[in-house]
Amino acid sequence: MTLLQTLAVSLLVSLTPAWASGVVPVQVRGDGIDAPLAAPGDPARGRAIAADRQQGLCLLCHPVPIPEERFQGNLAPSLAGAGARYTEAQLRLRVVDIRRVHPDSLMPAFHSTDGLTRVGTAWRGRPVLSPQQVEDVVAWLTTLR
Repeated sequence: MTLLQTLAVSLLVSLTPAWASGVVPVQVRGDGIDAPLAAPGDPARGRAIAADRQQGLCLLCHPVPIPEERFQGNLAPSLAGAGARYTEAQLRLRVVDIRRVHPDSLMPAFHSTDGLTRVGTAWRGRPVLSPQQVEDVVAWLTTLR
């Protein structure tokens, strides 16, 4: 792991969580989660979460099609076209817990607490995103065609 990657992961686990309640159980089928975790997502809220450097932190690692946001990451694949590459169920699983698809991924599990190690005190036992926030991010990602 490079110094930049280590710093990125450290930053992710040191911030105060956006949602302090428990994790909604999910049923993984194949490489996706078919059932929504909450009410239908709002793409505008999802975009705001993705752009927020204190909440979703997508910009930390991914190039993101949000041109007004400067200093975007280049450690992970671009999110441009994500909605064309993946189904809604596949996107949901990737946001909930990327480790189910790519076990060695540096991307955090945004709605899982299982099997995590070296987690900052503020994050222990808490998901990064609420079920509704996951659905909002998924709704936004599906618009990226």
